[in-house]
Amino acid sequence: MTGYQLGLGLTEEHTALADSVRRFTERHLTPAVLRAAVDAKAESLPPFWAELAGQGLLGLHVPEEHGGQGAGLLELAVALEALGRAAQPGPLLPTTLASALLVAADAKVGAELLPGLADGSRVGAVGLADPLSGVESADGVTVSGETVGVLGGAVAEVLLLPARIGGDLRWVVLDREQLTVREQDSLDVVRRSARVEADGVVVPAGRVLDALTAERVRSIAAVLFGADAVGVASWCTSTAAEYAAVRVQFGRPIGQFQGVKHKCAGMGVELERARAAVWDAARALDAGEETAGFAAAVAAVVAPDAAVRCGADCIQVLGGIGFTWEHDAHLYYRRALTLRALLGRGTEWTEAVARQALDGVARATRIDLPEDSERIRAGVRRELAGIAALSPDEQLVALGDGGWVQPYLPRPYGRGADPLEQVVIGEELKHAGIQLPELLMGGWAVPPIVAYGTEEQKQRVVVPTLRGEVVWCQLFSEPGAGSDLASLSTKAERADGGWKINGQKIWTTVAQFSQWAMLIARTDPDAPKHRGITYFILDMTTPGVTVRPLREATGSALFNEVFLDDVFIPDDCVVGEVNDGWTVARATLSSERVALGRGNASYPTLADLLRFADGRDLDAVARHRVGEFVCENQVLDLLGARTVLKQLSGADVGTTASVSKFLSMRFGQQIAEFCLAELGVAGAVPVRGEPSDRWMEQVLACRAMTIYGGTTEVQLNVIGERMLGLPRDVDS
Repeated sequence: MTGYQLGLGLTEEHTALADSVRRFTERHLTPAVLRAAVDAKAESLPPFWAELAGQGLLGLHVPEEHGGQGAGLLELAVALEALGRAAQPGPLLPTTLASALLVAADAKVGAELLPGLADGSRVGAVGLADPLSGVESADGVTVSGETVGVLGGAVAEVLLLPARIGGDLRWVVLDREQLTVREQDSLDVVRRSARVEADGVVVPAGRVLDALTAERVRSIAAVLFGADAVGVASWCTSTAAEYAAVRVQFGRPIGQFQGVKHKCAGMGVELERARAAVWDAARALDAGEETAGFAAAVAAVVAPDAAVRCGADCIQVLGGIGFTWEHDAHLYYRRALTLRALLGRGTEWTEAVARQALDGVARATRIDLPEDSERIRAGVRRELAGIAALSPDEQLVALGDGGWVQPYLPRPYGRGADPLEQVVIGEELKHAGIQLPELLMGGWAVPPIVAYGTEEQKQRVVVPTLRGEVVWCQLFSEPGAGSDLASLSTKAERADGGWKINGQKIWTTVAQFSQWAMLIARTDPDAPKHRGITYFILDMTTPGVTVRPLREATGSALFNEVFLDDVFIPDDCVVGEVNDGWTVARATLSSERVALGRGNASYPTLADLLRFADGRDLDAVARHRVGEFVCENQVLDLLGARTVLKQLSGADVGTTASVSKFLSMRFGQQIAEFCLAELGVAGAVPVRGEPSDRWMEQVLACRAMTIYGGTTEVQLNVIGERMLGLPRDVDS
């Protein structure tokens, strides 16, 4: 479960903050305290309120001149996630939201109220539902009416409530004694809401937060509520996985059963999606970025839904015990549902995202690099400037020989680049307008040969591959060995000076165009399953190699089946040790490579979807789907950025590839299916040469996305086992 300890923040300071808050919750938020909160009166503060303030958590984001710690919303979000894991009772969330809004409003009333909100002597609440009615007068604004669902309102002394004033929505600052406050029944039984009524209350002009727009209020609420939702999702995911690992049924831990394992893995995926979205929105708001509202809307779509799904699935995994009042699972599920409801209907958020995206709003992911990057950048830019001046053919040679193509490899085949240098190189290649050669399967072939091959092999095949001169294919999969690759049956038998290979490979991409192939074959049939396998490189022009293209569902033929009949491979084409080919096959050095991009350019992207939707009359349901796609695309980019930042900090990202592949492949499939469905009859019966032809082909082609390179089900197994620590289905 170590991957979950990183949480929203990625720096050492964030990790230290999260650890400190976790230790606080272990001391003060015991099960007994949480249970006592269920029966406590709404007007009472939790017993640890003074300690919470003493730790500086209430004023973490408040400027120092107002008694706070001077940090930002991201640091507050890190703390709220850790507290959310403990289902903290009481008005912490509404109080910090109230103070965050006062900081954002930068009004004089903030100087009056912020010190008390930061030290815990005042409790705040914020209304987000239907506004009061406001009428301007010489004395200020007179507000009347009722608003419901004011989180923490029953115990708050300072309430920020929405009011419709002359057609504009504004928030006004009111004291409790000016209002009629009644506790409401709430799904969240440890953090209740209130119904608040104002009857002709005069609000002085200084307490009308004119500088605080509705979008700003909703954006800040989305970040803080989203952070709390991430904490809920984190607890639910951990609890379900830990239970699945020890609960035995039918003689096995239930976490071994694929249905349970995949449900837990899906929770882990939802958690990572939510963390990425909230992290980005908090950063954007702290930096005052123009697209902060867009980022916050994405967080509002993703995080509450993730918490609800994780809460529901946690109860499902726990079974009967999860449905009892005595277990805490229902408290977290209740909180998730409440957070989602308080933030407002999801359709409003997705509509906002879709509208902005269709209007051309885009939010590029940004990676903040350490200062040392500029020193590296200067040298990289200088070298690449010389390459950029060469002819295209000369560029390919210079890029390959200079180690730029796979810079994480050791010299001379790479540059021995650490994660930071890899990021800088990627940015500078783009800046210089230099296009790297497309290695295709050669990108998989080079790393294991560099790691385990002889110097002669490296000169023979690695050097020309890095120059873009060689096309490779991968002879791994067989009719009886796809996802279970170690079950291969292709045989390699000793011959004079080498090996005779017999067998059949299948699903081999671009085999009909390849000069070389990576091949694994069984050299010791009596060895255990993952042993007795040897890794070879094969010249595809060797006699006995027969390539037969496989016509796919699209009608084209990218995949092939390859027959090997007494194919001779000399000893100098064995990579690594005989019978240790499984080690070589897995040693692609992927853990050292920084993933600077995602997806496959030949499959549908968000840009394709937006071009499709441009000028098209989409109904409300279709616009909602477009908004969901925009959110998912943003999350995928953010996961990539977070992966890079984790690598820069030295964190383990071993399972990130499985999470990203799972989401990316599903994303491409769903875009293609959506666009074809929107075409209606034109999609089902296209006219040759029309754009609908492309979407028909894409829908069919995308079905392969969740099969090759490890099926969706295999990816979920990997996530469940490596990220959540669930037991493996079988011994390996």
